Amino acid sequence: MVWSSEGWIYKAGAIDFAGGLVVHMSSGFSAIVVALFLGKRHGLGKEPMPPHSLPLCLIGAGLLWTGWFGFNAGSALSASPLATLAFLNTGTAASTAVVTWALIEWVHRGKPTALGGATAAVAGLVAITPACGNVGPMGAIWTGVGVSVISYAACTFLKPALGYDDSLDVFGVHALGGAWGALASGLFAVTLGSGIETNLQQVMVQLRGIAFVIGFAPVATAGILMGLRFVFGPLRVAEEAELEGLDLSEHSESAYGFAGGGMLAPEMSTQAHPLAMSLTARQEHPA
Repeated sequence: MVWSSEGWIYKAGAIDFAGGLVVHMSSGFSAIVVALFLGKRHGLGKEPMPPHSLPLCLIGAGLLWTGWFGFNAGSALSASPLATLAFLNTGTAASTAVVTWALIEWVHRGKPTALGGATAAVAGLVAITPACGNVGPMGAIWTGVGVSVISYAACTFLKPALGYDDSLDVFGVHALGGAWGALASGLFAVTLGSGIETNLQQVMVQLRGIAFVIGFAPVATAGILMGLRFVFGPLRVAEEAELEGLDLSEHSESAYGFAGGGMLAPEMSTQAHPLAMSLTARQEHPA
């Protein structure tokens, strides 16, 4: 519909250079449907649930940022001035989003946070994805500013107000950030879509694409979820398994074995796994 030459959104002249409608908006609005379908985690709002590992979060954000240059600039399908523009806009929007988010946090919370910076970077990358080949650097800057305001408000105010459980803020960052990016593609475009003569006309086409994704993705996702539940039964793990932790309940392993220095769950017997026997032997007979 968006990238196929026969698709109605493509024929309408919509801008979606590297997948704002196709990837981010569709996945973001699908994600909120899945979150509502499965329900909240047990203990949410009653027990502390801090990020698992802030260093790993920052490493992951850095890897995402690096890879994003590939599929944004790579969407030009050639080593060309268009690829260079997409590359430049990608870094510009993400950097602007980080600075803007930090300023908002500073004003609102009193201190900027590294986790907020990582979230902002992803939000900036999401927003510039559909626009990176059609806006100039100033357009990329305003895209980064806008997405930080929208996604920060969604993650900080909208999520608590509506009460949905979105641990990675996929709705606030990808759904709403992607929608802003699709709209910004029309607002700040210096290269308009096929048959489009003005930015206002481009904005109206972008709004049609946004509205379609908001309607199509949740309905399609709900249908898929109901089909999966019909075939496989409940899609959510049992309460006991959730409280125990899926590493243990699904794999009988734990990521961190602080007491013994190993990687296996404490309750595993040495007869159950060869690695457990090796770990036990080393503990009993250290070098």
